[in-house]
Amino acid sequence: MARRRRAEVRPLTPDLVYQDVLVSALINRIMQDGKKNLASRILYGAFRLVQERTGQNPQLIFKQAYDNIKPRVEVRSRRVGGSTYQVPVEVGPRRVQSLTLRWLTAAADSRPERTAIERIAGELMDAAQGRGGAIKKKDDVERMAEANRAYAHYRW
Repeated sequence: MARRRRAEVRPLTPDLVYQDVLVSALINRIMQDGKKNLASRILYGAFRLVQERTGQNPQLIFKQAYDNIKPRVEVRSRRVGGSTYQVPVEVGPRRVQSLTLRWLTAAADSRPERTAIERIAGELMDAAQGRGGAIKKKDDVERMAEANRAYAHYRW
């Protein structure tokens, strides 16, 4: 049986304001129904709000939040002899980015603030300080991996 090759990843173009690929990826993650202009307005508005509230460069706050949310290990299900084990595995760089941005946007969506700009800005500032929904999700995933460390020998 022929082995399937992974699809090649098309490189992202950096965003127009900060010339950063990661900011562009976050815009794409926020985007709904192809409305990229609206998504970028929301993110840049959130960055402006972060700038006003903290007095620091919002891109640095975003990088700090990103680094705090990044997972190191996660669990994957592995069937061995009729039973399923949660096996801890290290997270690859592409998956790190997608999980981090997914958790950041999901945590921002579940916040109580009124506008999307306020929710994203609040989650970015919280995550940069090591708290918030995205950090909690990361801690839960890493705690699960730590609890199942005994099955690490089932890694493939």
